[in-house]
Amino acid sequence: MAITRVDLQQLALERKPESASVAHRTPYVVRYVIPGSILIGFIGLLIYASSDHFLPRREVTIVPVIVTRAEVQQGGTPLFQAAGWIEPRPTLVNVAALTEGVLEQLLVVEGQEVSAGDAVAKLIDADAQLALRQTEATRELRRAELRSMEADSKAAKRRIENPVHLKAALAEAESTLAKNETELAKIPFLIESAESQLKYANDNLSGKEAALGAVAGRLVNQARSERDTIEATFNELRQRSPRLTFEIVALRARVSALAEQLRLLIEESRQLEDATAKVEAAKAKVCESELAVELAELKLNRTKVTAPISGRVLQILAHPGTRVMGLESTAGQSSNIVVTMYDPKMLQVRADVRLEDIPLIIPGQPVLIETASLKEPLHGQVLQATSLANIQKNTLEVKVAINDPPLGIRPEMLVSATFLAPPNAVSDSKIDETDQRLLIPRQLIDDKTDGQFVWVADAQGCARKRPIATGKAGTDELIEVIRGLTPTDKIIASGRAGLADGDRILVTGEDTAIGTTKNIGSSAKTVGGFRDPQSILAVKYKENTGLSDCKNQGSLSDRKCLPKKLRWFGWCNEFGGWIYKGWLRCPKALGNPPD
Repeated sequence: MAITRVDLQQLALERKPESASVAHRTPYVVRYVIPGSILIGFIGLLIYASSDHFLPRREVTIVPVIVTRAEVQQGGTPLFQAAGWIEPRPTLVNVAALTEGVLEQLLVVEGQEVSAGDAVAKLIDADAQLALRQTEATRELRRAELRSMEADSKAAKRRIENPVHLKAALAEAESTLAKNETELAKIPFLIESAESQLKYANDNLSGKEAALGAVAGRLVNQARSERDTIEATFNELRQRSPRLTFEIVALRARVSALAEQLRLLIEESRQLEDATAKVEAAKAKVCESELAVELAELKLNRTKVTAPISGRVLQILAHPGTRVMGLESTAGQSSNIVVTMYDPKMLQVRADVRLEDIPLIIPGQPVLIETASLKEPLHGQVLQATSLANIQKNTLEVKVAINDPPLGIRPEMLVSATFLAPPNAVSDSKIDETDQRLLIPRQLIDDKTDGQFVWVADAQGCARKRPIATGKAGTDELIEVIRGLTPTDKIIASGRAGLADGDRILVTGEDTAIGTTKNIGSSAKTVGGFRDPQSILAVKYKENTGLSDCKNQGSLSDRKCLPKKLRWFGWCNEFGGWIYKGWLRCPKALGNPPD
């Protein structure tokens, strides 16, 4: 076998020496750039970490979220009792006389059942009947006047449609004008005839005067008379022409005026409008007389006082011979009331509830009603609390509707009302659980157009704008928050003016003016409409003894903060006890509280 020789020099690499610039640049980057970058980053991190000590912060105070726990009581559990009386619901009904008069007869007795529209009393109606007859006579008179006015109106309308009176006057004027024009045309001929006759009369008179001895004097005088007559006629004819001309001008103007009057019919139109207006006035008078008749009939009908509803007579306030004032403006409030009524199917109880039990009242709450006239209790429900507080009894009146009231009860009967706990949404298996509620002061809520929100201090020392939703529970100072907060949140109390979301803040402490133990106690009384007896006792015990190590006031689960006697009070309440004027009363079966 032949041995091959390997030249190791062929495997050697040829290394060229690096340039001076590369050799110089590499140590510069390693020695200066990289350490400088690290140092600058460290300095920036240090500045950012210590910025809290150099940047200005807004000083604020905070208030913690108040956490309460209200015990959920089983529906139907007695809460408290209150005395009261039965009354009509919503109120009694006053049956009033609607017209003035003297009561003649009562037609009902107290306790009698009546239907709507039935007569309960009767007034003296003689004057009302006479007034009705008088108004009826006046109505007939007005109707006769209306018929007369309607006849005048029809005549005026016919005169416009057929103005024969104007046509007759126009025809007469035209006839006179034609006659005068004819007379004027005959004047020249009459003058000529008169002139001839006058000439003949003068000649005749001259002849007879010449033969005076042969002719009798009588004939001469007769001839002279005839001549004078003819001369007078001649002179009259000569003067008639100007007068006839003037009369013709006047007659032409009259004919023109009568023709224009016939065309316009001004006076006839006025007469028609006047007749039409008189007809309208007569109709109004007839309507007025008819209203007077209706008013008289209404007054006569109102002499019978009728029941406005179907129900039972409660009390008779007026007796025969009593004067009632009706709807007179000077009448007193009760001067027209005859009887009072009520609907036996609509009754309610007005109960005097102690002021400390008012927080337990909610509309629709079930109530057991007991009265001496019935063996079985009645069922009802709370309507509402009134505004009538009794300063002497320290109570507030609460209205309770009676469900299906029986016939055996009457208004003004005394009753005892036991207010029960309303049904809960939880099942019986969860009755022992507690309901946690979050409360915050009302004054810390900002209500803007975009909804309600509060300012919260976060763990990084920044202010955060937190939208929230509030519930119905709470007191005058506190309100329940159902969404948006947790029990560990801290609400910013002071320094909120001009605050923006994300601003850095400095918490200087808690605001002690709001969110105190007193407010916590009052909120524990009213959360959810129920009162937790043990929470009240816990707060009272802390206020009286100065106890400061009780962490969860109002929590039934934490009873170590209470003395043994107060813990027994809470246990007693779980088995059907209730609070009365600050003290818890328990059933007799539980015995007395332990020492």
